[in-house]
Amino acid sequence: MKIIHIADLHLGKSLHGVNLLESGDQPHWVEEFLKLCASRRPQAVLIAGDVYDRGAPAAGAVELLDRLLTGLTELGAAVLLIPGNHDSARRLGFGRSLLARSGLHIAPPLTAPGVLSRVTLEDEYGPVDFWLLPYLFPALAAEALGTELRDYDAAVRAVLAAQPVDFSRRNVILAHQNVTLGGAEPERGGSETMVGGVGQVDASAFDGFDYTALGHIHAGYALGRPEIRYAGSPLCYHFNETKQAAKGPLLVELGPKGAPLRVELLPIRPLHPLRAVCGEYDAIRAAEAERAGGEEYLSVTLTDRRVTPELAEALRSLFAAKGSLLMELSSDWQTALSEGGLSSTALRERGLAELFADFYAQRSGGAEPDEAELALLRQASALAEQADTQAEPESALVEKFLAEAMKQIEN
Repeated sequence: MKIIHIADLHLGKSLHGVNLLESGDQPHWVEEFLKLCASRRPQAVLIAGDVYDRGAPAAGAVELLDRLLTGLTELGAAVLLIPGNHDSARRLGFGRSLLARSGLHIAPPLTAPGVLSRVTLEDEYGPVDFWLLPYLFPALAAEALGTELRDYDAAVRAVLAAQPVDFSRRNVILAHQNVTLGGAEPERGGSETMVGGVGQVDASAFDGFDYTALGHIHAGYALGRPEIRYAGSPLCYHFNETKQAAKGPLLVELGPKGAPLRVELLPIRPLHPLRAVCGEYDAIRAAEAERAGGEEYLSVTLTDRRVTPELAEALRSLFAAKGSLLMELSSDWQTALSEGGLSSTALRERGLAELFADFYAQRSGGAEPDEAELALLRQASALAEQADTQAEPESALVEKFLAEAMKQIEN
C-alpha cells in the first residue's frame, strides 16, 4: 500500500509580516503537492495535525484546505486527518460523517468512552487499520476514560490500551504529540509552539504499530526506528529550519505484515526558498552580486559592523533587484566600546557617528539614537574637529566626547 504522510501545514501562517497565503507560498505548495499525488497515486494520504495556524482560521486558509482535500479525494485517495494543537477539533470535524462518504476521514475530539476513529483500507495483502488520535491533553483523556491521568505519556498509553487493536493485522496510527526517544528532546524545526519539555510521550507507547505518522515537530526524522516518523512542516517556517537537508512529504510503502517498509522523502521546491546568510558586509554584497537566482526570503547576519538604516536599505535594494525579500537583518558584531576602551584601529576603521550609535545602544538597552540625537552628535563632532589640542591620546578624547554627548542627551 502506498501512503503519503504530511503534517503541520499551518495554513494561514505569516512569516516576518508576510502572509503566506497572500504571497502565494502556501497555495503554490498545495498545487505542487496535488501534482505529486497525481503522479504517485497513493491509496491513502495522512495529515497528522496542525492544518491551520490558529483555531479560528481566516477564510483564505479554509478555502485552501478545501482545495487540497477536494483535489485529493478527486484523485481517489482516502484522506485521513487529525487535529493538532493549533486546530479547533470541533470546527475541523464539521460534517465529518458526510465527508467520510467521499473518502475524507477527520478525527473528532476524544470523548467518552475514549474510542478512536478507525478506518480500514484493503490492498493485495489484506486489511490495514488506521487509528486517528487527535492532539491529546491528559485532562481530556482522563475525562473520556473516567480515570486519573497525570501526564501526556500516561494519557496516550491509556487511550491506546482502550482500543481494540488487533496486532496480528497491519496497523497505522496518526498522532500529533511531542514524542521523544528515551526522554531525549527531539530535533526541532524552530517554529513549533508548546514544545520543549512539554507533553513528552515516549516512542515506546507506539510499539506494535506498523507505522506511526507523527505531527507537531517541524523537522522530519525517524525516532529510533523507521516505523515512527515525523513528516515535518512542508515549508520552512523559521530561518533555522534552513539547516534541515530537505522538506517534503513522505512516501511510505507498506508491504505484508512483518516486512520492512520503504520510506522516501519527496521534496517540493518552495515558491520562495528561505536562505540564511552570515558574514562581512562587503563580502555579502560581492557574493550576492555574482550569485545567480533569486526570489528568496532572506535572513542576513553581519559580523563586521552594526546595522544602520542606510546599510539596511542598501541590502534590501540589492536583494529586491533579484525579486528577493530581506526579512531579517541583524548583527553579531562586538562593539569596540568595551570596558577596555577604544583602540586607535577602531577609530581609524569606523566613523565617530557609528561609534556613538553603538555607545548609545549600550547605554539605552539596545535602542537606536533618533535623528535629533544624531544631529546633536554631528554638531558636537564638527566642533571637536576644530579643536587643535593634542594634550591627550585621540582615543581618550573621543571617549570623553561620547560620554559628554550622552550626558547632554540624557539631560
